[in-house]
Amino acid sequence: MLLLGISAYYHDSAAALIRDGEILAASQEERFTRIKQDSTFPAQAISSCLVDAGCSLADVDYVVFYEKPFVKFERILESYFANAPRGFNSFRMAVPLWLKEKVFQKDLLLKALGQIAPGGIRPDQLLFSGHHQSHAASAFYPSPFERAAILTMDGVGEWATTSTAVGAGHSVRPLNQISFPHSLGLLYSAFAYHLGFKVNSGEYKLMGLAPYGKPRFASLIREQLIDIKEDGSFRLSQAHFDYTVGLTMTNANFSRLFGMPPRQPEELLTQDHMDLAASIQQVTEECILKITRHLARSTGERNLCLAGGVALNCVANGKVLRDGAFENIWIQPASGDAGGAIGAALAAYHQGCGQPRRLPAGGGDAMKGAYLGPAFSDDEVCARLSATGARFERVDEEKLVALTSEALVAQKAVGWHQGKMEFGPRALGNRSILGDPRSPEMQRTLNLRVKYRESFRPFAPAVLREDVADWFELDYDSPYMLLVADVAGKHQRRMNAADEQLFGIEKLNVPRSTIPAVTHVDYSARVQTVTAECNPRFYKLLKQFKATTGCPVLVNTSFNVRSEPIVCTPEDAFRCFMGADIEVLVVGNCYLAKEKQDMKLAIDYKDTFELD
Repeated sequence: MLLLGISAYYHDSAAALIRDGEILAASQEERFTRIKQDSTFPAQAISSCLVDAGCSLADVDYVVFYEKPFVKFERILESYFANAPRGFNSFRMAVPLWLKEKVFQKDLLLKALGQIAPGGIRPDQLLFSGHHQSHAASAFYPSPFERAAILTMDGVGEWATTSTAVGAGHSVRPLNQISFPHSLGLLYSAFAYHLGFKVNSGEYKLMGLAPYGKPRFASLIREQLIDIKEDGSFRLSQAHFDYTVGLTMTNANFSRLFGMPPRQPEELLTQDHMDLAASIQQVTEECILKITRHLARSTGERNLCLAGGVALNCVANGKVLRDGAFENIWIQPASGDAGGAIGAALAAYHQGCGQPRRLPAGGGDAMKGAYLGPAFSDDEVCARLSATGARFERVDEEKLVALTSEALVAQKAVGWHQGKMEFGPRALGNRSILGDPRSPEMQRTLNLRVKYRESFRPFAPAVLREDVADWFELDYDSPYMLLVADVAGKHQRRMNAADEQLFGIEKLNVPRSTIPAVTHVDYSARVQTVTAECNPRFYKLLKQFKATTGCPVLVNTSFNVRSEPIVCTPEDAFRCFMGADIEVLVVGNCYLAKEKQDMKLAIDYKDTFELD
């Protein structure tokens, strides 16, 4: 049975194809349109998945949409009526759009699918899954567990914002939910908005900013904004927010509460901003830990699966693991709405069609390392690069790995484009920019000269799985860069009294470990473990770098500049290479040095994309 899952029309549109419960392919539309978080119908992502699987839309048995539009529209109408006459302007803008496009989404989807292939699909082949049902399915079914507790946390689906369930075999049994407007995801997004970051994309900046501050506003948040019970259930005071009826996340009461107006994008960050970030991060972690502890007690399950946008808070994830309420946790790498495409298809297959679930062989998960997007053969890479005017050397794998390792040891930034593109927000060694983590300058260099982004943002380490416990306070698989752990004590370098007095971001200039480029100011790191089974070429590169330097770690950040989607094609990679301060590009078996390129092909990439 072949099913196509779709998420679209909000943010992070995506498509996923499964056959008999196996995930064949998945891609986000933004990678093809080059519009970050593209919300349009994922026509190119669907086509890519079908091509990868060697089939056509006519072969698909069912197409499954990741949420239920009518139920969502009901929530929007009820929210406006409950708050009338507040929010009339927002109501006036939103409802015509819903009436024109979203209420009649079934017709819209059928029409769009008909443009992909003549005849499209029959109406009875189009199914709809619940938003949190899709998230829960995406968390449990690809996991390595026969049974597990499931926790979904995000902004809002139809009504649910936080939900729990138990998965066993091919069934998922819902337990409890917290409903809109009480939302941990929207609370976190409100603080991101107030700190000048874009909602639905800037929350990870808030997480990265938090370690620079002190949580001195945490008590105020607990007293005035969120009432958290011992079981983790919570309610938000709506007096300080406008997201239910307005066009902004927060209001004047929020600004008065914290004594600061909303920060404008690109405005200088102050210690108050950093302290606010630290405070909401602390409260979020407290709430999540109460939820997970209660979930473990009430279900007796030893395994936990996580999905929803809040599950991308890898700092909180690391604390859940270390807390020990659950013995094992697994996090869907595409935890946001993009991953709903996978979940929708899996929910329809296992729950709707009652089909059995087969656990992956070897004890791993079913996400295939999240390497689910398009790949390019070496001949195709050569042809595409030649057409762009690129100058390259085609070499075998042994020489390629040696040359790349030499470039990294020489402190060069390397664009690394290999194999199948990753699905989800993280580059995991196939669409990555790599660097030497031992360099005190690498973090600042990559942020300001390569990525063109804020200097405070940390980079993640990719490390050989067998060496992770020697370099980090972690001895657990973390293939998707979704767990944060401290750098091992023996590799840390403590700051002296004068260093400790430095203002926030000034601490960046003080090396805090033997791998300073991936060590955050609180000595933490967002760890990716790499195995030969999951990504053999990336593993070989790490082994070669270790053989040369003694260090089994590389800086791994996504291959893009700020506000650009991660590169997809060899042409995307070459364009980014020529527009940013990347010295070496490796695409398949093709090795490109910047100094050998025709600099007439260089472009001003810095201002190409809208700020995120």
